[in-house]
Amino acid sequence: MPADILRDLGPIFLGSRLKRLAERMQAGAARVLTDAGLTVQPAHMPLLSALDRGSLTVGQLAAAVGTSQPGVTRAAGQLVSLGLIEASQGADQRQRTLSLTAAGRAVMARVKMLVWPRVKAAVNEMCDGLSGPLLEQIAVIETALACRPLNERVAGFAPERLLIREFSDDLAATFREINAEWINSMFKLEGSDLEVLQDPRGRIIDSGGTILFVEAPGLGIVGTCALRKTDDDGFELTKMGVRASARGLKAGEFLLAATIDRAATMHAKTLYLLTNSRCEAAIHLYEKLGFRHDAEIMEKYGSRYERCDVAMRYCGKPNG
Repeated sequence: MPADILRDLGPIFLGSRLKRLAERMQAGAARVLTDAGLTVQPAHMPLLSALDRGSLTVGQLAAAVGTSQPGVTRAAGQLVSLGLIEASQGADQRQRTLSLTAAGRAVMARVKMLVWPRVKAAVNEMCDGLSGPLLEQIAVIETALACRPLNERVAGFAPERLLIREFSDDLAATFREINAEWINSMFKLEGSDLEVLQDPRGRIIDSGGTILFVEAPGLGIVGTCALRKTDDDGFELTKMGVRASARGLKAGEFLLAATIDRAATMHAKTLYLLTNSRCEAAIHLYEKLGFRHDAEIMEKYGSRYERCDVAMRYCGKPNG
């Protein structure tokens, strides 16, 4: 086996050795990102992470990530081409301000949930128990990566699971924010919406219904859905929304399935929903989990919202 010159000569080639170690780590990280369905490279992640905290000028971004301005400008151009960041003219006409786009925020949501926790666990496991001089520690990490690359180590850690949270009064504002976000993006808030969003406990909980939330690791609460009791044994599935930044994580499907299961435990004989044909993705999800278009539901409840032109009834879990 050929000699490892960089390791043999110790501190003389410390910079080259650290560069090699970084390249090996980034090669594994690149495979992890690809496996998570992301097109970004590890070198992009510091920039995206900095912008996830707020808009920055090129100079501020360079300072935040400790890279030269020309390097940041090149990387930012790549991210603009990918549609993940956008540049706008700042108050100073000589400076451009960089911000994440909706697609960029969605990428960061996936990274925080699917990538960061597992990479952190893999690196902690690999470095656990290190002791002694720096060069000896580097040698242990090099040997560990040679035996098992970072991406293989990450694969040994399953992604953290989405969680269902129950309604509490401190989440009332979150319930209102999530629903106002999606309704205002497509329609306008109606009086019937405001009645519920301004008093979820009185309008839903105290009248025999429930409100659930979905929490994503690293992101917090990303979606919500309510069951409103409208008859002795009938419930409307309503006010279901997922934050735009978290779409693509299957949080909506997870939340909808949990809400349907909750309706069963509440002995709902009729479970229905009212929506609009513009909500194509949501309707597809409802159909996937067992809702069917229903003229009787439309006739009985459809006038509740001005925007309603679709009514659906839950008919049971589909086969397969």
